[in-house]
Amino acid sequence: MAEADTTLNARAPTPARLPPALTNLIERIGALSLQQKLAAGAALALAIALIAGLLLWSKPADYAVLFSNLDERDGGAIITSLQQMNVPYRFSDNGSAILVPSSQVHDLRLRLAAQGLPRGGNVGFELMDNQKLGITQFAEQINYQRAVEGELARTIQNIGAVSAARVHLAIPKKTGFLRDKEKPAASVMVTLRPGRVLDEAQIAGIVHLVSSSVPELTPDRVTVVDQSGNLLTRSPNQNKGDLDAKQLAFIQEMEASYVRRVESILEPIVGAGNFKAQVAVDVDFNQTELTSESYRPNPAPDQAIRSQRIEERYGGEQVPQGVPGALTNQPPVPATAPITTPEVGQGAAATAAAAGGGRRERTATINYELDRTIQHTKKALGEVRRLTVAVVINQKTETTREGVKTIPSDEELAQLEKLVQNAVGLNPTRGDSITVSGALFAGKVEEIPPPWWKRLWSDPVMVELVREALRYLLLAVALAIVYFGVIRPLVRTATTKAEREEVQSAPRAAAAESEEEGAIVQLGGVSPAAPFERKLAELRRIAQNDPKLLANLIKEWLGATEKR
Repeated sequence: MAEADTTLNARAPTPARLPPALTNLIERIGALSLQQKLAAGAALALAIALIAGLLLWSKPADYAVLFSNLDERDGGAIITSLQQMNVPYRFSDNGSAILVPSSQVHDLRLRLAAQGLPRGGNVGFELMDNQKLGITQFAEQINYQRAVEGELARTIQNIGAVSAARVHLAIPKKTGFLRDKEKPAASVMVTLRPGRVLDEAQIAGIVHLVSSSVPELTPDRVTVVDQSGNLLTRSPNQNKGDLDAKQLAFIQEMEASYVRRVESILEPIVGAGNFKAQVAVDVDFNQTELTSESYRPNPAPDQAIRSQRIEERYGGEQVPQGVPGALTNQPPVPATAPITTPEVGQGAAATAAAAGGGRRERTATINYELDRTIQHTKKALGEVRRLTVAVVINQKTETTREGVKTIPSDEELAQLEKLVQNAVGLNPTRGDSITVSGALFAGKVEEIPPPWWKRLWSDPVMVELVREALRYLLLAVALAIVYFGVIRPLVRTATTKAEREEVQSAPRAAAAESEEEGAIVQLGGVSPAAPFERKLAELRRIAQNDPKLLANLIKEWLGATEKR
């Protein structure tokens, strides 16, 4: 028998530079029919589209903030414009911002600005720019009031704690009658940012800002409220009878100050964490004013005469003298001139009066200066009425050679109590009290850790890692489905069909070899120019897959040899 190259399905020789596995794959693809090639191409395109879709879906889009803290009207107009421009958009978690793809942020801002968006929730003096000809005075006054309200709201929004503000002005109509004249009023509503508050200085600033911007508006006619309806401005009459937050803050600050004093004196001695201190302060916030006026007599050495008046009277009615009779009833002697008769002195007159039976009267009035005291007393606000201090120290017991020892001991506790008294300035006459005791502190209670899945979902970093892992896992599952469900069945179908064709073509090749000498018996997909080892491997594969076919082929060869 002439030597022949044993190959099946002879094909064009493959370049030797390609690896055997790739060469075998190319030969198998070439062996497929046109219908199988179309089906394989469609499956491959479907797999590529599925993988690309999964990649695009798994990769989050990069969105950036377009506008935030918009008014409802501006937000609706912007969303309508984005829908008309077919631009995808999202809302932030709290709904306060509009998000768009980051690559289009600047372009969209310019395009929306060309449309006049956002217009802003508050209009200012730009409202006066487009005044129509023939507008009434009433409409002009309303526009001016709206402009003032908008400008004030914009100014208030510049405060860091305020996210939005609205101002309402009640400006009465001017009248020529003073009796009917009314004062303007204003109301301000502020929307505070989360976790922010306005202190009293900021509230007073808002009140004076509004009152200074409107003529004849006084600060007591300005009302400020927050988004929860809480009144932020209080008049002095409203504070009467109410518990003031300042007072509570003052008490807390004083108690914290006393606690810090106790901690600073005990921490170096007993150590941090080995004591607890609490201070209660009773503060008197009553405002008391007392005015008193007292009069006291001056002591003898310091007596001072303010005024003195002495009045003396001599004489009086004549007492009847002598024997009653006619001579007694005679008229008095005629008076003589003082020129001829000298004037009688005071002493002589008194003596004459006394001798004549007259009466002497002396009246003296002396006014002394009084010790007058006027005292006006006003008690200080926030006076401490009573101070109560409680300190507990961790008192441990240790076993030594001398026996069981308590640390700190009772004597040491007494010394510490004196130190605390001096540190807080204890005043027993005021009713202050202090208690320093020792006790064994309990250890820290170990909290049961939450389950691992709760800890996992509470950590944002772990949540993001799990999401990324799920994305890649889903992508791997999709690839596995495409490979095992589409590509591998197609390859198996093509391989099985090629083997069947090899089995069917083997008897025909043996018959053709017996009829024609020098014919080429083909084995598998091995080309005639393939090396001997590859041909031998192909024969072994055929022998393992279908030994009956190989036996019939050998019989055919033997029969053809005997005939010759």
